[in-house]
Amino acid sequence: MSMREFRIGVVGFGFMGKMHSHAYRSLPFYYDPLPARAVLAGVATQSQASLDAAMDTWGFPFGTLDYRELCAREDIDVIHCCTPNHLHKDVLLCALKHGKHVYMDKPLSLTLEEARTMAACARNHPACITQMTFQYRFVPALLRARQLVEEGALGRLFSVRMVYLHAGYVDPARPHSWRLDVEKSGAGGASFDLGAHVVDLARYLFGEIEGVFHAKETFIRERPQADAPETMVPVLVDDLSLMTVRFANGALGTIESSRIATGAQDEIRVEAHGSGGAIRFNLMQPNFLEFFDETDSGGDYGGQRGYKLLECVGRYPKPSALPGPKCTIGWERFHVHAIKEFLCALAEGRPAQPDVVDGARTQAVLDAALWSSAAGQWAPIEEV
Repeated sequence: MSMREFRIGVVGFGFMGKMHSHAYRSLPFYYDPLPARAVLAGVATQSQASLDAAMDTWGFPFGTLDYRELCAREDIDVIHCCTPNHLHKDVLLCALKHGKHVYMDKPLSLTLEEARTMAACARNHPACITQMTFQYRFVPALLRARQLVEEGALGRLFSVRMVYLHAGYVDPARPHSWRLDVEKSGAGGASFDLGAHVVDLARYLFGEIEGVFHAKETFIRERPQADAPETMVPVLVDDLSLMTVRFANGALGTIESSRIATGAQDEIRVEAHGSGGAIRFNLMQPNFLEFFDETDSGGDYGGQRGYKLLECVGRYPKPSALPGPKCTIGWERFHVHAIKEFLCALAEGRPAQPDVVDGARTQAVLDAALWSSAAGQWAPIEEV
């Protein structure tokens, strides 16, 4: 029987558009057999220069400056939304209207109201499969962490600490960009950009969040305009976000997101403590998960008790083939595996995870956090 083929259309060809395209091209190297064949069939960009580069360098056979034209094409099966945040809703609704499957970058939307509209549209198009770009769900060490939680190895969960740290905005001379523009990025800065990832990861590993108390700050309140450095533009989104959260299972947690974490690169840290054990993870050391088993015996000099390094490295299950499981893991590989899982869902005609509804539930936490920081009190998480 011949392998199914899905033709991919990419909307937006900046960094993430290139990353998603790279992931599709990498699938035949990493997996044998493939769940389906994926063909990069079309691209839509906002500038002619970007369009020319995408077609010349990447070989897309079709290109347009209007994403609606791409969504309407009968020879496109899947739309990847890799645009700035303010375009996410329109691209998703257009793609679903034309019966396309959709792979969405994060955060899902600018507001919870938009997220609800998008989730409702996805529910009303059950034949269209959606998935969010929450690639950290697909780190082998974090997949192992979820296994341990599901197996009950942590026992009753007490506390969770999660951080996502970047240092990219420490320099006050860094120009203003769309990520700092409320109209294009939403009212959250670090809380939307980085916080979306760790909020989703907290939900994935430890269960739904039912309440949040949030503090945030904008430390660098103006930046040079990109095309006119002598002109300063106000920054109205946060540099640093600190959430205290309560999970539905009763555990408490903290979630920190910072774009001014001096000395950090791309650092996600996860730490959780329960009655039966504990786990620790750092994205800067992605090959290992640390696990403490409360049932290990003690004794003189500590016995067998202590954190153990679990060698997760690149140990994805088959059909993962190359490189071998002993090989070290890296950031791009998480994206490749996320897209492989999406392609499996398409080939099997089943829902993918995390989907647009997951994106909306994460957006509900981010929205509640903004309300909390303005009101100075705990905020419940609304249904979507």
